[in-house]
Amino acid sequence: MSINQQRVGDSFVVDSMKLARDRTWDVVNQVSSLVRPGMLESEATAECKRAMTALGMERIWHPSLVRFGANTFKTFKERSEGDPRLAENDIFFIDLGIVWKGHEGDAGATFVVGDDPDIIACAVAAQRLFDEVEAHWRKTRTTGVSLYDFAAQRANELGWRLNLDIKGHRVSDFPHAVYKAGTLGDFDACPDVGLWILEIQIAHPTRPFGAFYEDLLI
Repeated sequence: MSINQQRVGDSFVVDSMKLARDRTWDVVNQVSSLVRPGMLESEATAECKRAMTALGMERIWHPSLVRFGANTFKTFKERSEGDPRLAENDIFFIDLGIVWKGHEGDAGATFVVGDDPDIIACAVAAQRLFDEVEAHWRKTRTTGVSLYDFAAQRANELGWRLNLDIKGHRVSDFPHAVYKAGTLGDFDACPDVGLWILEIQIAHPTRPFGAFYEDLLI
């Protein structure tokens, strides 16, 4: 079963996955630099479309997602609450899934405006937790299940709540969905290079915001 969950198509090339990853990050970083206090969440989402088109994307493979403020609590499948404006001290994340040269890029990160120390700490913690879990994968070559057990433990030790409804997923040459792979957090073997997205979403223990970070395991 684990082998079937890591099947790829005839056109799959790891270097093309890396290219798709890098170009998707280019869009995430470009859009994040344009987001300012007073902007609507919907306006930031529109900037994603403009940036992707300008860079020559083939298509999106999942809807572009931008979350402001309390909407950073929301999972991918949940709708944003309203169309909030970004405040002077606020948090937001961007999550994009884009096809480049027939391969699926998927990247997401959290950004901060202002100087609220709790908000800054939350954004930093999401990436730190991602980095620790990724390093654990490289060192131990453990299963996807164990990676998320480790992530939950470390999040708790660092003072954050890990959202275990978000457990990573497959990518590959488009469309990966034909392989019916399930989530990384339920995968009972070591994830292969260039096939899995590690997702980390955390919440502040008492305040209404969270942070998100995802990237390709390479």
